[in-house]
Amino acid sequence: MPITATPTPGAKLLNPTDHALILIDFQSQMAFATKSIDAIALRNNAALISHAAAGFKVPTILTTVAEKSFSGPMFDEITAAFPGQALLDRTSMNTWEDAAVIKQVNAIGKSRLVFAGLWTSVCIVGPTLSALDQGYEVYVITDACGDVSDEAHERAVERMVQAGVRPMTALQYMLELQRDWARSETYELTTGIAKKFGGAYGLGIIYAKSMFGAHEG
Repeated sequence: MPITATPTPGAKLLNPTDHALILIDFQSQMAFATKSIDAIALRNNAALISHAAAGFKVPTILTTVAEKSFSGPMFDEITAAFPGQALLDRTSMNTWEDAAVIKQVNAIGKSRLVFAGLWTSVCIVGPTLSALDQGYEVYVITDACGDVSDEAHERAVERMVQAGVRPMTALQYMLELQRDWARSETYELTTGIAKKFGGAYGLGIIYAKSMFGAHEG
């Protein structure tokens, strides 16, 4: 029997209302030992997803580990996107074992979760595999994560993918939230974030708009 195509998005694509974002341990001490990604690129990608989530009103949890005693403050690029939002500080390496975080997950009430943070092999593997075990659908923004070596990051991503976690990238995350340039209410938001944090893609937008008055829609 022939299949009939329809112009509708797939159910596995993210949209602004169907998930929560959990950002974990983007802190100075964790970043010092991160070698799998350049610190500038890491901060840039973290900023991109944070501002995208805030702009699209995605419920977001910000959590740190031993903020005052050891690991230091969360990146300004992230907290600037969520002014006044409390950071949930933990002692557990596995975020999923922290009661305050889980209380917030339950309060948000989304069955689809997106994660990013430091380090991939510890602070991301722990909660993603735990969430999978409890029936959640889990995504990881891999280029907004980092680890002490390429090997550590890559094996962690492989382990998560083998378990059922879905990997994606920072720019992909934002563009998946926008998905259609005809959505004029978030057009300027998306292109503005891209111009600031979108690397070469953002430069292309600046060039096209400046030289030709181009518009994606």
